[in-house]
Amino acid sequence: MSFQSLGLDPRLLQNVAKQGYAVTTPIQKQAIPAILAGRDVVGLAQTGTGKTAAFVLPLLHRLMSGPRHQLRALIVGPTRELAEQTKDVLIKLGEHTSFRHVTIYGGVGQQPQINGIRQGAEIAIACPGRLLDLLGQGKFNLNRVECLVLDEADRMFDMGFLPDIRKILQRLPAKRQILLFSATMPDEIRALVHDILHDPVTVQIAHSKPAATVDHALYPVEQTQKTAMLLALLKNIGAGSVLVFTRTKHRAKRLAAQLCASGYRAASLQGNLSQRQRQAALDGFKSGQHQILVATDLAARGIDVEAITHVINYDMPATVDDYTHRIGRTGRAAKTGDAFTFTTHEDESSVRAIERVMGFKIERRRIEGFDYSAKPAAPAAHAPGPRRAHSSPKPGGKPGGQNRKPHPGGTRSFGSPKAKRRFSR
Repeated sequence: MSFQSLGLDPRLLQNVAKQGYAVTTPIQKQAIPAILAGRDVVGLAQTGTGKTAAFVLPLLHRLMSGPRHQLRALIVGPTRELAEQTKDVLIKLGEHTSFRHVTIYGGVGQQPQINGIRQGAEIAIACPGRLLDLLGQGKFNLNRVECLVLDEADRMFDMGFLPDIRKILQRLPAKRQILLFSATMPDEIRALVHDILHDPVTVQIAHSKPAATVDHALYPVEQTQKTAMLLALLKNIGAGSVLVFTRTKHRAKRLAAQLCASGYRAASLQGNLSQRQRQAALDGFKSGQHQILVATDLAARGIDVEAITHVINYDMPATVDDYTHRIGRTGRAAKTGDAFTFTTHEDESSVRAIERVMGFKIERRRIEGFDYSAKPAAPAAHAPGPRRAHSSPKPGGKPGGQNRKPHPGGTRSFGSPKAKRRFSR
């Protein structure tokens, strides 16, 4: 379906064409007409399917009629990175519409955010923690918000934000449109949909599976050989843009330092960085200043870089959903990508869970010429990193995860009974 057939404002169609989009993606084709009709919508789609534009375009179209210079739309997401990504899409698709927007999240000063609302922003893109903080201080209210978007709802639940979402809903007018987008639909999100949405239209696209444009492979390896294998794999990749995932922020920092010491342009993105440092790492990766970004799952939903050619799971993700979101960083916008995962003997149950959800057996590969018999004295990523040649910003400032709240009982792991029930469906 062409965008012209959707009845969008001509200015929005010009912006769509400027971005090089000719036809809608499946999520856009189904969601945009329902949103334009004023319906509540539940959108289930993996990352990289164009879901941000699926709610930004009809939201902008709606706001073109009605009052200006007052907060009329609120987009809530789990992380600062996702908020910035949504802002970028909003700027591109809203060019020449003169709408004002403001991003609201922790780790930066409050006053510019307060000023943005008071100076007439029509759209706010917020993380729950800082938003509730400012509302609690009485800095502004949500009395005129017409549309609420809950983006990455399952991730917000995993991070413990569900009570905050309910508090935000209590501050909205009784008459409002709600759009909820999620890659997965756990029971808790299903209950939220039942409670807060009115007769919603459900749009489901390839639910729970990574994009078909991604090629998957497993690389069995001993834990102590992972860094050596990563270096060997990077030689084969060549000039690609590579996103490497680790489980801990300390490992991300040290691994990035080791890659720099080996001659690669690498940076880390993890929770010990201030917002300014995190943004610098992301901007450097987007611009090509850094070929490799080593990140924790903090980045799994907040990086919108179409040119990422490879995602490498240095550490096995904690859940199948985390695998889906990590892999969703490549193969975006109809481009192809590669997803490589390092696996140890301890990861076999996790691999089986991923394969059950995906519906096929992932290819196991070996690197020709790699010395699998070598036994380093200790895992390289845990060794102290070199003091030089590290292009990643130094940690500092407030913790990057200050907007997060721990989920009761912790993150669901592959081994938990509840997780097993989810992944065996």
